[in-house]
Amino acid sequence: QVHLVESGGGLVQPGGSLRLSCAASGSIDSINTMGWFRQMSAEKSREEVATISSDGSTVYEDSVKGRFTISKDTTKNTVYLQMMNLEPEDTAVYYCKVVAVSTDSHWKTPTQYWGRGTWVTVSS
Repeated sequence: QVHLVESGGGLVQPGGSLRLSCAASGSIDSINTMGWFRQMSAEKSREEVATISSDGSTVYEDSVKGRFTISKDTTKNTVYLQMMNLEPEDTAVYYCKVVAVSTDSHWKTPTQYWGRGTWVTVSS
């Protein structure tokens, strides 16, 4: 199995910055993509914030372009989300998602793994 541990959430004032980290560990054969999603309330669906692929290409949700930067350290199987100029509308639970092949998989099938989530609250 693959395990994800997120860190870096918290309370920040509007205009402030935070950096989220997500470390993947366990039976990892290879990682396809690593990314961040967020859910703003129990009634809303989880939305993609940013994703980085194995070749380093990135995708961002429109509202975070120019403010958030996703990066990764392949030696540590860790993905980061640097968030700057945070707005109250960014308040949400942020989840790490990794698509990886586990060494436990007989057929080398990519599987989605999710972290437990970390709160980011932007408020004065």
